Amino acid sequence: MQLTRALACAWAKDNIQANSILPGWIDTDMTKTARQVVDGLHDNVLARTPAATWGNIDDFSGIAVFLGSQASNFVTGTAIPVDGGFSIKG
Repeated sequence: MQLTRALACAWAKDNIQANSILPGWIDTDMTKTARQVVDGLHDNVLARTPAATWGNIDDFSGIAVFLGSQASNFVTGTAIPVDGGFSIKG
C-alpha cells in the first residue's frame, strides 16, 4: 500500500493515477489445493468473511473497469479491498 501511495505522489503531476486492488480469498486452483492440505482453512475463511463465500476472478471486473475508466480520474493513492468484507473483521 505504501508503494501505491508513493507512486501516486510521484506521478500525480503527470496525470498518472496509481491505485491497488487488495484481493481476498479467491477460489483458484492454488487455494483449492490449500484447502485440501490446510485443516480448517475453508471454514475459517467463511467464518471471517461477511459475504460467507470465497471470491472468484470475476469479482475484480467491476473495480478494474472503474479504475481503467475516466470515472476514476481523480482517484489516486488508494488501496481497494475486494474481499467480501474479510478485511473489516479482525
